[in-house]
Amino acid sequence: MASHPAPTPAPGPHASAPTLRPGALGTADIAFFVVSAAAPLTVMAGVAPLALLIGGTGAPAAYLAAGLTLGLFAVGFTTMSRHVRGAGGFYAFITQGLGRPAGFGAALLALLGYLGMNIGVYGLLSSATHDTLLSLTGLDVPWPLIALTGLVVIWYGGYRSIDFGAKLLGVLLLAETGILVLLAGAVLLKGGAHGLSLDAFSPAHLTDRGMPGVLAMAFAAFTGFESTVIYRREARDPDRTVPRATYLAVAFLGLFYAFVVWTVIQAFGDREVVAAAAEDPGGLFFTAISGYVGPWAADTMHVLIVTSLLASLLAFHNATNRYGLALAEEGVLPAALGRVHPRHRSPYVAGLAQTVLGAVVVLAFAAAGADPYTQLLLWVNTPGMLALVTLQLLAALAVPLYFRRLTHRAGVLRTVLAPVTATVLLAAALWLIVTHTDLITGASPAVNTMLILLVPTVFLIGTGYALRARATRPGVYAAFATEHAPPAAPAPTS
Repeated sequence: MASHPAPTPAPGPHASAPTLRPGALGTADIAFFVVSAAAPLTVMAGVAPLALLIGGTGAPAAYLAAGLTLGLFAVGFTTMSRHVRGAGGFYAFITQGLGRPAGFGAALLALLGYLGMNIGVYGLLSSATHDTLLSLTGLDVPWPLIALTGLVVIWYGGYRSIDFGAKLLGVLLLAETGILVLLAGAVLLKGGAHGLSLDAFSPAHLTDRGMPGVLAMAFAAFTGFESTVIYRREARDPDRTVPRATYLAVAFLGLFYAFVVWTVIQAFGDREVVAAAAEDPGGLFFTAISGYVGPWAADTMHVLIVTSLLASLLAFHNATNRYGLALAEEGVLPAALGRVHPRHRSPYVAGLAQTVLGAVVVLAFAAAGADPYTQLLLWVNTPGMLALVTLQLLAALAVPLYFRRLTHRAGVLRTVLAPVTATVLLAAALWLIVTHTDLITGASPAVNTMLILLVPTVFLIGTGYALRARATRPGVYAAFATEHAPPAAPAPTS
Protein backbone atom coordinates (compact mmCIF):
# COMPACT_ATOMS: atom_id res chain seq x y z
CA MET A 1 0.00 0.00 0.00
CA ALA A 2 1.46 3.33 -1.03
CA SER A 3 2.17 5.82 1.71
CA HIS A 4 1.32 9.43 1.38
CA PRO A 5 3.57 12.17 2.63
CA ALA A 6 2.34 14.26 5.54
CA PRO A 7 0.96 17.61 4.48
CA THR A 8 3.48 20.40 4.52
CA PRO A 9 2.56 23.16 7.00
CA ALA A 10 1.89 26.59 5.67
CA PRO A 11 5.07 28.65 5.63
CA GLY A 12 5.55 31.04 8.49
CA PRO A 13 8.24 32.35 10.77
CA HIS A 14 7.58 29.72 13.45
CA ALA A 15 6.32 26.81 11.33
CA SER A 16 9.29 24.53 12.07
CA ALA A 17 10.98 26.41 14.90
CA PRO A 18 11.78 24.24 17.94
CA THR A 19 9.95 25.08 21.16
CA LEU A 20 10.47 24.50 24.86
CA ARG A 21 9.86 20.89 25.86
CA PRO A 22 6.25 20.52 27.12
CA GLY A 23 5.51 18.14 29.97
CA ALA A 24 9.14 17.96 31.09
CA LEU A 25 8.64 19.18 34.67
CA GLY A 26 6.55 17.82 37.53
CA THR A 27 5.68 19.49 40.83
CA ALA A 28 8.92 18.43 42.53
CA ASP A 29 11.06 19.58 39.57
CA ILE A 30 9.58 23.09 39.60
CA ALA A 31 9.84 23.26 43.38
CA PHE A 32 13.54 22.33 43.11
CA PHE A 33 14.11 25.30 40.80
CA VAL A 34 12.33 27.69 43.13
CA VAL A 35 13.82 26.51 46.43
CA SER A 36 17.30 26.26 44.88
CA ALA A 37 17.04 29.88 43.75
CA ALA A 38 16.51 30.88 47.39
CA ALA A 39 19.79 29.07 48.36
CA PRO A 40 18.65 27.89 51.83
CA LEU A 41 22.11 26.97 53.13
CA THR A 42 23.59 30.31 52.07
CA VAL A 43 20.66 32.23 53.58
CA MET A 44 21.00 30.36 56.85
CA ALA A 45 24.77 30.34 57.29
CA GLY A 46 25.35 33.74 55.69
CA VAL A 47 22.35 35.90 56.66
CA ALA A 48 20.57 34.33 59.63
CA PRO A 49 23.39 35.21 62.08
CA LEU A 50 22.96 38.87 61.15
CA ALA A 51 19.20 38.51 61.69
CA LEU A 52 19.87 37.11 65.16
CA LEU A 53 22.30 39.93 65.89
CA ILE A 54 19.77 42.61 64.89
CA GLY A 55 16.51 41.07 66.11
CA GLY A 56 17.57 38.68 68.83
CA THR A 57 15.91 35.33 69.43
CA GLY A 58 12.68 36.42 67.68
CA ALA A 59 14.24 35.85 64.25
CA PRO A 60 12.42 32.52 63.65
CA ALA A 61 9.06 34.29 64.06
CA ALA A 62 10.07 36.76 61.34
CA TYR A 63 10.66 33.94 58.83
CA LEU A 64 7.26 32.47 59.68
CA ALA A 65 5.59 35.88 59.26
CA ALA A 66 7.22 36.34 55.84
CA GLY A 67 6.16 32.84 54.81
CA LEU A 68 2.54 33.46 55.86
CA THR A 69 2.44 36.74 53.91
CA LEU A 70 3.79 35.13 50.76
CA GLY A 71 1.41 32.20 51.26
CA LEU A 72 -1.47 34.68 51.09
CA PHE A 73 0.07 36.15 47.95
CA ALA A 74 0.29 32.67 46.44
CA VAL A 75 -3.47 32.13 46.88
CA GLY A 76 -4.46 34.87 44.42
CA PHE A 77 -1.34 34.40 42.28
CA THR A 78 -1.98 30.72 41.60
CA THR A 79 -5.70 31.29 41.09
CA MET A 80 -4.94 33.85 38.39
CA SER A 81 -2.33 31.51 36.84
CA ARG A 82 -5.17 29.23 35.72
CA HIS A 83 -6.54 32.06 33.57
CA VAL A 84 -3.41 33.88 32.37
CA ARG A 85 -1.39 31.22 30.60
CA GLY A 86 1.29 33.28 28.87
CA ALA A 87 4.98 32.68 29.49
CA GLY A 88 5.57 36.17 30.86
CA GLY A 89 5.14 35.41 34.55
CA PHE A 90 4.85 38.61 36.54
CA TYR A 91 4.46 41.00 33.65
CA ALA A 92 1.62 38.97 32.10
CA PHE A 93 -0.32 39.11 35.38
CA ILE A 94 0.31 42.81 35.85
CA THR A 95 -0.66 43.58 32.24
CA GLN A 96 -4.02 41.83 32.62
CA GLY A 97 -4.77 43.48 35.96
CA LEU A 98 -3.22 46.94 35.69
CA GLY A 99 -2.98 47.56 31.92
CA ARG A 100 -0.31 47.40 29.22
CA PRO A 101 1.78 50.43 30.26
CA ALA A 102 2.21 48.90 33.73
CA GLY A 103 2.86 45.53 32.08
CA PHE A 104 5.69 46.91 29.94
CA GLY A 105 7.16 48.55 33.04
CA ALA A 106 6.87 45.24 34.90
CA ALA A 107 8.60 43.40 32.04
CA LEU A 108 11.71 45.59 32.30
CA LEU A 109 11.53 45.41 36.08
CA ALA A 110 11.48 41.61 35.88
CA LEU A 111 14.63 41.66 33.74
CA LEU A 112 16.30 43.96 36.27
CA GLY A 113 15.16 41.70 39.11
CA TYR A 114 16.27 38.38 37.70
CA LEU A 115 19.49 39.69 36.13
CA GLY A 116 20.38 41.52 39.36
CA MET A 117 19.69 38.50 41.55
CA ASN A 118 21.67 36.28 39.19
CA ILE A 119 24.72 38.34 38.26
CA GLY A 120 25.26 39.72 41.76
CA VAL A 121 25.53 36.24 43.25
CA TYR A 122 28.70 35.62 41.21
CA GLY A 123 30.35 37.95 43.71
CA LEU A 124 29.26 35.74 46.60
CA LEU A 125 30.24 32.61 44.67
CA SER A 126 33.71 34.08 44.13
CA SER A 127 34.13 35.08 47.76
CA ALA A 128 32.84 31.79 49.20
CA THR A 129 34.81 29.62 46.77
CA HIS A 130 37.99 31.63 47.34
CA ASP A 131 37.70 31.23 51.12
CA THR A 132 36.85 27.53 50.87
CA LEU A 133 39.77 26.76 48.55
CA LEU A 134 42.14 28.77 50.72
CA SER A 135 40.95 27.04 53.90
CA LEU A 136 40.90 23.47 52.59
CA THR A 137 43.73 23.44 50.04
CA GLY A 138 45.79 26.59 50.57
CA LEU A 139 45.10 27.77 47.00
CA ASP A 140 44.66 31.54 46.62
CA VAL A 141 42.62 31.83 43.40
CA PRO A 142 41.76 35.35 42.17
CA TRP A 143 38.04 36.01 42.52
CA PRO A 144 37.45 37.18 38.91
CA LEU A 145 38.76 33.82 37.64
CA ILE A 146 36.31 32.00 39.93
CA ALA A 147 33.42 34.20 38.77
CA LEU A 148 34.21 33.69 35.07
CA THR A 149 34.53 29.94 35.60
CA GLY A 150 31.17 29.96 37.35
CA LEU A 151 29.61 31.83 34.43
CA VAL A 152 30.76 29.11 32.04
CA VAL A 153 29.49 26.31 34.29
CA ILE A 154 26.07 27.97 34.69
CA TRP A 155 25.87 28.75 30.96
CA TYR A 156 26.36 25.06 30.21
CA GLY A 157 23.71 24.05 32.75
CA GLY A 158 21.22 26.43 31.13
CA TYR A 159 22.22 25.33 27.62
CA ARG A 160 21.31 21.73 28.42
CA SER A 161 17.71 20.54 28.65
CA ILE A 162 15.44 21.71 31.46
CA ASP A 163 15.07 18.18 32.85
CA PHE A 164 18.88 17.95 33.11
CA GLY A 165 18.81 21.13 35.18
CA ALA A 166 15.99 19.83 37.37
CA LYS A 167 17.89 16.61 38.16
CA LEU A 168 21.08 18.52 38.94
CA LEU A 169 19.27 20.98 41.20
CA GLY A 170 17.51 18.13 42.97
CA VAL A 171 20.84 16.58 43.95
CA LEU A 172 22.42 19.89 45.03
CA LEU A 173 19.34 20.93 47.00
CA LEU A 174 19.18 17.64 48.87
CA ALA A 175 22.84 18.03 49.79
CA GLU A 176 22.55 21.58 51.15
CA THR A 177 19.35 20.92 53.08
CA GLY A 178 20.78 17.63 54.31
CA ILE A 179 23.70 19.29 56.11
CA LEU A 180 21.29 21.69 57.83
CA VAL A 181 19.04 18.79 58.86
CA LEU A 182 22.13 17.02 60.22
CA LEU A 183 22.95 20.06 62.36
CA ALA A 184 19.35 20.42 63.56
CA GLY A 185 19.07 16.72 64.38
CA ALA A 186 22.28 16.74 66.41
CA VAL A 187 21.16 19.78 68.41
CA LEU A 188 17.77 18.22 69.15
CA LEU A 189 19.27 14.86 70.14
CA LYS A 190 21.67 16.53 72.58
CA GLY A 191 18.99 18.85 73.96
CA GLY A 192 20.73 22.06 72.99
CA ALA A 193 22.92 24.07 75.32
CA HIS A 194 20.40 24.38 78.19
CA GLY A 195 17.41 22.32 77.09
CA LEU A 196 14.90 23.16 74.37
CA SER A 197 12.70 26.27 74.52
CA LEU A 198 9.95 27.58 72.22
CA ASP A 199 10.30 31.18 73.40
CA ALA A 200 11.65 32.22 69.98
CA PHE A 201 8.20 31.66 68.43
CA SER A 202 6.40 33.97 70.82
CA PRO A 203 4.35 36.57 68.85
CA ALA A 204 5.58 39.19 71.34
CA HIS A 205 8.97 39.10 69.59
CA LEU A 206 7.43 40.72 66.50
CA THR A 207 7.38 44.02 68.42
CA ASP A 208 11.07 43.80 69.41
CA ARG A 209 13.15 46.82 68.49
CA GLY A 210 15.20 45.18 65.75
CA MET A 211 12.35 43.17 64.21
CA PRO A 212 11.67 45.53 61.25
CA GLY A 213 15.19 44.92 59.99
CA VAL A 214 14.86 41.16 60.51
CA LEU A 215 11.54 41.10 58.65
CA ALA A 216 13.23 42.88 55.74
CA MET A 217 15.89 40.16 55.63
CA ALA A 218 13.26 37.43 55.97
CA PHE A 219 11.27 38.63 52.96
CA ALA A 220 14.49 38.90 50.93
CA ALA A 221 15.20 35.24 51.77
CA PHE A 222 12.17 34.10 49.73
CA THR A 223 13.12 35.97 46.56
CA GLY A 224 12.41 33.97 43.42
CA PHE A 225 9.68 31.68 44.77
CA GLU A 226 7.13 33.12 42.32
CA SER A 227 9.13 31.89 39.31
CA THR A 228 6.99 28.73 39.25
CA VAL A 229 4.71 30.31 36.62
CA ILE A 230 7.65 30.90 34.27
CA TYR A 231 7.89 27.13 33.75
CA ARG A 232 4.20 26.78 32.82
CA ARG A 233 4.92 25.78 29.21
CA GLU A 234 7.27 23.02 30.36
CA ALA A 235 5.10 21.70 33.19
CA ARG A 236 3.00 18.55 33.24
CA ASP A 237 -0.65 19.50 33.85
CA PRO A 238 0.30 23.13 34.65
CA ASP A 239 -3.08 24.03 36.17
CA ARG A 240 -2.24 21.62 38.99
CA THR A 241 1.55 21.49 38.92
CA VAL A 242 2.27 25.24 39.11
CA PRO A 243 0.02 25.97 42.14
CA ARG A 244 1.25 22.90 43.97
CA ALA A 245 4.91 23.81 43.37
CA THR A 246 4.27 27.39 44.53
CA TYR A 247 2.61 26.34 47.79
CA LEU A 248 5.22 23.64 48.36
CA ALA A 249 8.08 26.11 47.90
CA VAL A 250 6.61 28.78 50.19
CA ALA A 251 5.67 26.29 52.90
CA PHE A 252 9.04 24.55 52.80
CA LEU A 253 11.08 27.76 52.90
CA GLY A 254 9.04 29.39 55.67
CA LEU A 255 9.00 26.32 57.94
CA PHE A 256 12.56 25.25 57.17
CA TYR A 257 14.08 28.69 57.74
CA ALA A 258 12.23 29.12 61.05
CA PHE A 259 13.13 25.60 62.22
CA VAL A 260 16.83 25.84 61.38
CA VAL A 261 17.27 29.28 62.99
CA TRP A 262 15.44 28.01 66.09
CA THR A 263 17.76 24.99 66.38
CA VAL A 264 20.83 27.23 66.16
CA ILE A 265 19.41 29.34 68.97
CA GLN A 266 19.05 26.13 71.02
CA ALA A 267 22.63 25.16 70.14
CA PHE A 268 24.01 28.21 71.95
CA GLY A 269 21.15 29.10 74.31
CA ASP A 270 18.56 31.90 74.20
CA ARG A 271 20.82 34.33 76.06
CA GLU A 272 24.16 33.33 74.56
CA VAL A 273 23.32 33.15 70.85
CA VAL A 274 23.27 36.91 70.26
CA ALA A 275 26.71 37.31 71.84
CA ALA A 276 28.02 34.44 69.73
CA ALA A 277 26.61 36.04 66.57
CA ALA A 278 28.19 39.37 67.49
CA GLU A 279 31.58 37.75 68.07
CA ASP A 280 31.68 35.79 64.79
CA PRO A 281 28.56 36.13 62.60
CA GLY A 282 30.14 34.41 59.60
CA GLY A 283 31.24 31.43 61.68
CA LEU A 284 28.10 30.93 63.83
CA PHE A 285 26.72 27.94 61.93
CA PHE A 286 30.17 26.42 61.42
CA THR A 287 30.90 26.64 65.14
CA ALA A 288 27.56 25.03 65.91
CA ILE A 289 27.95 22.09 63.53
CA SER A 290 31.60 21.58 64.51
CA GLY A 291 30.61 21.34 68.17
CA TYR A 292 27.51 19.17 67.76
CA VAL A 293 28.57 16.97 64.81
CA GLY A 294 32.31 17.35 64.25
CA PRO A 295 34.93 19.43 62.41
CA TRP A 296 34.43 17.33 59.26
CA ALA A 297 30.85 18.57 59.05
CA ALA A 298 32.03 22.19 59.15
CA ASP A 299 34.38 21.50 56.23
CA THR A 300 31.54 19.82 54.36
CA MET A 301 29.29 22.80 55.01
CA HIS A 302 31.90 25.13 53.48
CA VAL A 303 31.90 23.04 50.29
CA LEU A 304 28.11 22.78 50.19
CA ILE A 305 27.74 26.55 50.42
CA VAL A 306 29.59 26.72 47.10
CA THR A 307 27.29 24.12 45.54
CA SER A 308 24.29 25.91 47.06
CA LEU A 309 25.32 29.07 45.24
CA LEU A 310 25.81 27.17 41.98
CA ALA A 311 22.27 25.77 42.35
CA SER A 312 20.87 29.24 43.02
CA LEU A 313 22.68 30.67 40.00
CA LEU A 314 21.44 27.92 37.70
CA ALA A 315 17.85 28.37 38.90
CA PHE A 316 17.92 32.15 38.34
CA HIS A 317 19.75 31.69 35.04
CA ASN A 318 17.01 29.42 33.73
CA ALA A 319 14.24 31.75 34.95
CA THR A 320 15.92 34.77 33.36
CA ASN A 321 16.36 32.92 30.07
CA ARG A 322 12.64 32.24 29.94
CA TYR A 323 11.77 35.86 30.63
CA GLY A 324 14.08 36.85 27.78
CA LEU A 325 12.50 34.24 25.52
CA ALA A 326 8.98 35.48 26.34
CA LEU A 327 9.87 39.12 25.69
CA ALA A 328 11.53 38.22 22.39
CA GLU A 329 8.36 36.41 21.36
CA GLU A 330 6.40 39.53 22.35
CA GLY A 331 8.56 41.62 20.01
CA VAL A 332 9.99 43.69 22.87
CA LEU A 333 13.49 42.20 22.79
CA PRO A 334 15.44 41.17 19.65
CA ALA A 335 13.93 38.13 17.93
CA ALA A 336 17.22 36.22 18.15
CA LEU A 337 16.73 35.86 21.91
CA GLY A 338 13.64 33.79 21.16
CA ARG A 339 15.56 30.96 19.50
CA VAL A 340 15.24 27.53 21.10
CA HIS A 341 17.90 24.84 20.72
CA PRO A 342 16.65 22.08 18.39
CA ARG A 343 17.97 19.22 20.55
CA HIS A 344 18.07 20.52 24.11
CA ARG A 345 14.95 22.66 23.67
CA SER A 346 16.49 25.42 25.77
CA PRO A 347 16.47 29.20 25.08
CA TYR A 348 20.18 29.00 24.35
CA VAL A 349 20.65 32.42 22.70
CA ALA A 350 19.07 34.18 25.69
CA GLY A 351 21.36 32.12 27.93
CA LEU A 352 24.44 33.13 25.95
CA ALA A 353 23.43 36.81 26.04
CA GLN A 354 22.91 36.62 29.79
CA THR A 355 26.31 34.97 30.26
CA VAL A 356 28.08 37.64 28.19
CA LEU A 357 26.36 40.39 30.17
CA GLY A 358 27.40 38.71 33.41
CA ALA A 359 31.02 38.53 32.22
CA VAL A 360 30.97 42.24 31.32
CA VAL A 361 29.67 43.17 34.78
CA VAL A 362 32.16 40.92 36.58
CA LEU A 363 35.10 42.28 34.56
CA ALA A 364 33.95 45.87 35.12
CA PHE A 365 33.85 45.39 38.90
CA ALA A 366 37.20 43.59 38.80
CA ALA A 367 38.78 46.39 36.75
CA ALA A 368 37.50 48.93 39.27
CA GLY A 369 39.14 47.00 42.11
CA ALA A 370 35.75 46.29 43.72
CA ASP A 371 35.18 43.76 46.47
CA PRO A 372 33.22 40.74 45.21
CA TYR A 373 31.05 40.51 48.35
CA THR A 374 30.42 44.04 49.60
CA GLN A 375 30.14 45.59 46.14
CA LEU A 376 29.48 43.11 43.31
CA LEU A 377 27.05 41.03 45.38
CA LEU A 378 25.33 43.71 47.43
CA TRP A 379 25.23 46.53 44.90
CA VAL A 380 23.89 44.33 42.08
CA ASN A 381 21.70 42.01 44.17
CA THR A 382 19.87 44.73 46.13
CA PRO A 383 18.06 46.45 43.22
CA GLY A 384 17.28 42.97 41.86
CA MET A 385 15.67 41.95 45.13
CA LEU A 386 13.77 45.26 45.41
CA ALA A 387 12.52 44.82 41.83
CA LEU A 388 11.15 41.35 42.54
CA VAL A 389 9.39 42.39 45.77
CA THR A 390 7.89 45.35 43.88
CA LEU A 391 6.65 42.95 41.21
CA GLN A 392 5.08 40.74 43.90
CA LEU A 393 3.25 43.80 45.22
CA LEU A 394 2.01 44.83 41.76
CA ALA A 395 0.96 41.25 40.94
CA ALA A 396 -1.00 40.98 44.19
CA LEU A 397 -2.76 44.25 43.36
CA ALA A 398 -3.51 43.01 39.83
CA VAL A 399 -5.39 39.90 41.01
CA PRO A 400 -8.63 41.48 42.36
CA LEU A 401 -8.70 44.03 39.53
CA TYR A 402 -8.43 41.23 36.98
CA PHE A 403 -11.14 39.05 38.50
CA ARG A 404 -13.48 42.02 38.89
CA ARG A 405 -13.75 42.11 35.08
CA LEU A 406 -14.02 38.34 34.57
CA THR A 407 -16.88 35.90 34.95
CA HIS A 408 -15.45 33.12 37.09
CA ARG A 409 -16.23 30.50 39.69
CA ALA A 410 -13.32 31.24 42.05
CA GLY A 411 -14.40 32.34 45.51
CA VAL A 412 -14.04 35.76 47.13
CA LEU A 413 -11.31 34.44 49.43
CA ARG A 414 -9.01 33.59 46.51
CA THR A 415 -9.81 36.54 44.27
CA VAL A 416 -10.31 39.41 46.74
CA LEU A 417 -9.59 38.81 50.42
CA ALA A 418 -6.26 36.96 50.14
CA PRO A 419 -4.74 39.16 47.39
CA VAL A 420 -5.88 42.43 49.02
CA THR A 421 -4.42 41.33 52.37
CA ALA A 422 -1.22 40.27 50.60
CA THR A 423 -1.05 43.66 48.86
CA VAL A 424 -1.15 45.50 52.18
CA LEU A 425 1.42 43.19 53.79
CA LEU A 426 3.76 43.29 50.78
CA ALA A 427 3.57 47.09 50.72
CA ALA A 428 4.63 47.06 54.38
CA ALA A 429 7.41 44.58 53.57
CA LEU A 430 8.69 46.71 50.70
CA TRP A 431 8.70 49.75 52.97
CA LEU A 432 10.68 47.82 55.58
CA ILE A 433 13.24 46.73 52.99
CA VAL A 434 13.63 50.23 51.54
CA THR A 435 13.99 51.87 54.95
CA HIS A 436 16.47 49.23 56.13
CA THR A 437 18.53 48.92 52.95
CA ASP A 438 21.61 50.01 54.91
CA LEU A 439 21.38 46.77 56.94
CA ILE A 440 21.41 44.74 53.75
CA THR A 441 24.13 46.59 51.83
CA GLY A 442 26.28 48.24 54.48
CA ALA A 443 26.84 51.00 51.89
CA SER A 444 26.71 54.78 52.15
CA PRO A 445 23.40 56.70 51.98
CA ALA A 446 24.31 57.93 48.48
CA VAL A 447 24.87 54.39 47.17
CA ASN A 448 21.70 53.11 48.84
CA THR A 449 19.64 55.93 47.33
CA MET A 450 21.01 55.16 43.87
CA LEU A 451 20.23 51.45 44.25
CA ILE A 452 16.67 52.13 45.45
CA LEU A 453 15.87 54.72 42.76
CA LEU A 454 17.00 52.34 40.03
CA VAL A 455 13.79 50.32 40.52
CA PRO A 456 11.19 53.08 39.86
CA THR A 457 13.42 54.47 37.10
CA VAL A 458 13.41 51.17 35.19
CA PHE A 459 9.66 50.83 35.68
CA LEU A 460 9.06 54.33 34.28
CA ILE A 461 11.31 53.59 31.31
CA GLY A 462 9.16 50.55 30.61
CA THR A 463 5.91 52.51 30.77
CA GLY A 464 7.42 55.15 28.48
CA TYR A 465 8.41 52.43 26.03
CA ALA A 466 4.80 51.18 26.13
CA LEU A 467 3.41 54.58 25.20
CA ARG A 468 5.88 54.85 22.34
CA ALA A 469 5.04 51.33 21.14
CA ARG A 470 1.34 52.19 21.19
CA ALA A 471 2.03 54.99 18.70
CA THR A 472 4.78 53.42 16.57
CA ARG A 473 4.27 49.64 16.92
CA PRO A 474 0.55 49.21 17.56
CA GLY A 475 0.61 45.52 16.66
CA VAL A 476 3.24 44.73 19.29
CA TYR A 477 1.43 46.87 21.85
CA ALA A 478 -1.97 45.28 21.21
CA ALA A 479 -0.64 41.71 21.35
CA PHE A 480 1.49 42.21 24.48
CA ALA A 481 0.74 39.57 27.14
CA THR A 482 -2.59 38.56 25.59
CA GLU A 483 -2.33 34.76 25.82
CA HIS A 484 -5.22 33.69 28.05
CA ALA A 485 -7.02 30.59 29.14
CA PRO A 486 -10.44 30.11 27.59
CA PRO A 487 -13.06 32.24 29.35
CA ALA A 488 -14.72 30.56 32.29
CA ALA A 489 -18.21 29.25 31.83
CA PRO A 490 -20.92 31.70 32.93
CA ALA A 491 -22.11 31.25 36.46
CA PRO A 492 -25.46 29.49 36.67
CA THR A 493 -28.44 31.78 37.10
CA SER A 494 -31.18 31.04 39.51
